[in-house]
Amino acid sequence: MRFRDVDCLRDRSCSGASRAPLHCQAGFTLIELLLAVVVAGLLAALAIPSYSSYLEGLKVDQAINDIRLVDLNIQRFYTVNFRYPTDLGELRDGFPTVDPWGNAYQYLNIALQKGKGKSRKDGKLNPINSDYDLYSVGKDGKSASPLTAKPSQDDIVRANNGGFIGLASKY
Repeated sequence: MRFRDVDCLRDRSCSGASRAPLHCQAGFTLIELLLAVVVAGLLAALAIPSYSSYLEGLKVDQAINDIRLVDLNIQRFYTVNFRYPTDLGELRDGFPTVDPWGNAYQYLNIALQKGKGKSRKDGKLNPINSDYDLYSVGKDGKSASPLTAKPSQDDIVRANNGGFIGLASKY
């Protein structure tokens, strides 16, 4: 008698004629396997959106930090040259030029613009900066001048002359 058969004989659930080794072998039924697959699917359905939103939050944080770094480089440029750069190309290398979503960071020297037409504006159409605009167009890659516009809600903006850097929807 094999070792497994001895264990099967000791098992009280196998009695009488049902002591055949095939009947007593351990295994999963089709229903148990389907139940395990359903549970795994439910766990994945709950975990994937949380993980995706976590990754998106990391990208937002990275864009905020990038804008702070570019802002610091612009302030250094101003300290040395007594003027703001005309574009980001005038700055020294060593800072990010592309946001985490693959879009170029946007910069506008307000002093070089005629009027306030191209500057970023809040919900009351007041410019959010008086020196320069620096922002990321966000995940959707679209932006509009008032921050309350739907395409601008996911933008990462510098506002209040650097007093605020974050999501446009939180400004």
